[in-house]
Amino acid sequence: MTTRPLAAIILAAGQGTRMKSETHKVLHPIAGKPMLHHLLDTVDSIGVERTVVVVGARREQIEASVADRQVDIAVQEDQLGTGHAVAQAHDALEGFAGDVLILYGDVPMVSAATMERMIARLNDGTDPRAVVLGFRPNDAGAYGRIIADDQGEIARMVEYKDANDAERAVNLCNSGLMAVRSTDLFILLDQISNDNAAGEYYLPDIVMLPGQHSAVIEVDEPAEVAGVNSRSELAAVEAEWQARRREQAMADGVTLIAPETVWFSHDTAVSSDVVIEPNVIFGPGVSIASGATIFGHSHIEGATIGAGAKAGPFARLRPGAVLEEGAKIGNFVEMKKAVLGKGAKASHLTYLGDAEVGEGANIGAGTITCNYDGYFKYKTTIGKGAFIGSNSALVAPVNIGDGAIVGAGATVTKDVKAGDLALVRPEQTAKKGWADRFNAVSAKKKAGK
Repeated sequence: MTTRPLAAIILAAGQGTRMKSETHKVLHPIAGKPMLHHLLDTVDSIGVERTVVVVGARREQIEASVADRQVDIAVQEDQLGTGHAVAQAHDALEGFAGDVLILYGDVPMVSAATMERMIARLNDGTDPRAVVLGFRPNDAGAYGRIIADDQGEIARMVEYKDANDAERAVNLCNSGLMAVRSTDLFILLDQISNDNAAGEYYLPDIVMLPGQHSAVIEVDEPAEVAGVNSRSELAAVEAEWQARRREQAMADGVTLIAPETVWFSHDTAVSSDVVIEPNVIFGPGVSIASGATIFGHSHIEGATIGAGAKAGPFARLRPGAVLEEGAKIGNFVEMKKAVLGKGAKASHLTYLGDAEVGEGANIGAGTITCNYDGYFKYKTTIGKGAFIGSNSALVAPVNIGDGAIVGAGATVTKDVKAGDLALVRPEQTAKKGWADRFNAVSAKKKAGK
């Protein structure tokens, strides 16, 4: 990489009408993170000093989304083409002297390595005016074409609608991404015209101005420059991201029984020797330590899962859920803002919300922590080695002491001291012969006698 300063211009002014959404196109998520933020994170990772996002329609959504980031906003009031859009970044980059990457907010998967290759080619000593990122799709369709020699020197770039048959037969296509020196960029933009079929100022036209040559480099995988203009294309990019993430997880030592059924978030952190069964979905904020097992059909978000812990099948972990080392939750157990201590178990049909469960405790089937009174949330604390019998309701705020036992079917509204037994149910009684008499009478009625 060059040591020259680096800036990025990200174009995000398009209407995005094909998405048919009130949400700006570039804010639709890939793996739980807006696609624009995927791009911003990549830009940050290569040391970009100045980033300008060019906005237009629904600008207030983008401005709110990037409010906590070091990003400048430029506004394209009229949609007059990509060249016109880039020109709107002029004032935001006033005084900047270095290299500029031109990117698109709806092309979120371009890698840091590719961006670095573009900058390296710009500074390899051959002095290209611009470096264009090209790709070879299976179906070149209506993409703009790049005519170049074996050294990557560009002879001609042309939009599909302006291309002749011979040019349309070329399969090297223009992704729209470009690297240019800041000292050249805006001077070149001032020289292009809108004398074309669309009446727009095309950014690629700076390549064909008289003078210096320009160069093209190619991405290894066309999916890296896939654009998102519709829900279908959004799903395709999501699928590609997920496929790459699964491969990375397995390369890192994670066992995926049926990889294609596991869906990761952008920030899922999974250690080696974790086993993930089929049909597991991870939302944002999940961390899983080595040796843990996630059984099938579980949904996990905002949770921390310790070494050797087990979750599922059909488990739901919501934000704030913590399984400490060796803890276990089983089928149809839900946790929210709750800690299950080391070696503790809640094996089935349980809700633990706003709770702290001590080491080695056992939570019986059907137990719930009643944490909400319709206005406020309250905490339940269950001590080490405590045993909660099946079908119990623990009405918070309540504390169950270390080693205490709560009998099955209890509704606990008062604290239970360490080592005590709490029974909250009426004494069982029996009425001799009642069932026999009831069955006999009922059978006669049914028979019509």
